[in-house]
Amino acid sequence: MIMSKETLIKSIREIPNFPIPGILFYDVTTLFKDPWCLQELSNVMYEMYKDKGITKVVGIESRGFIMGPILATRLNAGFIPIRKPGKLPAETLEESYDKEYGKDTVQIHKDALDENDVVLLHDDLLATGGTMKAACELVRKLKPKKVYVNFIIELKDLNGKSVFGDDVEVESVLSL
Repeated sequence: MIMSKETLIKSIREIPNFPIPGILFYDVTTLFKDPWCLQELSNVMYEMYKDKGITKVVGIESRGFIMGPILATRLNAGFIPIRKPGKLPAETLEESYDKEYGKDTVQIHKDALDENDVVLLHDDLLATGGTMKAACELVRKLKPKKVYVNFIIELKDLNGKSVFGDDVEVESVLSL
């Protein structure tokens, strides 16, 4: 079954006023529970990155932990989690950032990546870009060869791509 991007977009559940009043939350779990949508996401993202030499896919807690490992497996790459503080057991690096509705911190293991890695950072949604920018800064501290950034959804009106430098290729499967 071949799906269109419009079909994928229609499968996303919108939840108003979550997690706080005034925020429209795009729930991608409705894409993940549909086997055809999940397969289509996997296929589209694989096609986007199959020729980039990716050695590690880095997923952002928590929804980046769903498509990240699927994509890593398809690309014959390893998977690395970026998590909230206190969740990783070994020595970590951390980065704090402002997000749309508060402040947060993310961490990565100090030995997760090295200068031979070509990294694909993945998360579900690009809004203002704060979380992924912090994740990019963490990854850059480990000095990989190249960094790519991928989202399932980009909220175009929030112009989140503008926070990334020209040295980072930022792509999304869907734009809303």
